[in-house]
Amino acid sequence: MAGTTVEDVLAELAALEDPRVRAVNERHGDDHGVNLTKLRAVAKRLGTQQDLALELWATGDTAARLLALLICRPKAFERDELDAMVQEARTPKVQDWLVNYVVKKSPHAEELRMAWFADPDPAVASAGWALTADRVVRKPEGLDLSGLLDVVEAEMGDAPDRLQWAMNTCLAQIGIEHPEHRARALEIGERLEVLKDYPTPPNCTSPYAPLWIAEMVRRQDAP
Repeated sequence: MAGTTVEDVLAELAALEDPRVRAVNERHGDDHGVNLTKLRAVAKRLGTQQDLALELWATGDTAARLLALLICRPKAFERDELDAMVQEARTPKVQDWLVNYVVKKSPHAEELRMAWFADPDPAVASAGWALTADRVVRKPEGLDLSGLLDVVEAEMGDAPDRLQWAMNTCLAQIGIEHPEHRARALEIGERLEVLKDYPTPPNCTSPYAPLWIAEMVRRQDAP
């Protein structure tokens, strides 16, 4: 909806704030209280608006940044803009959406993957690992999968939560997608026991790599 100002949007987001939603989100490190279904409805009504997205991102407000990531034009960002944005994405949901909804669609994705993968900031490195896990599935050619497993084996057990989660995802995807590395991926997961006790709702797949790998392979092999 052209003509909408950033002030209009912030007022609408403030009206959608729900203390119960905020309480749940804060347990996961996200500081906003807007139901994501309602947030997506706002984004759908606004449509793609790159300039408004930039203004919303600049506010620093988490709900506003999530909305910005839904209405932006991913290919319009320069490499350095995306690099600055990942440095600023301090909450897990903002980083997750930035990587999945914007960076993956950018022509700079591979260059950023390599730069972030080795970043000393664990939060930024987790974005690099998330992009690497995606490439393990979609375009593994040229990746050193054995080398990735070496790093996971050496570093995942003591990694900070967000980085550990991204490394674990990469470990699981290697085990799921690449049978020649499956036994080693399972062994690493079983020995490190990362996310083994993670609470998983009924009918959902555990993020514990050995269980995750086994379930996805079972589905692949099902008639």
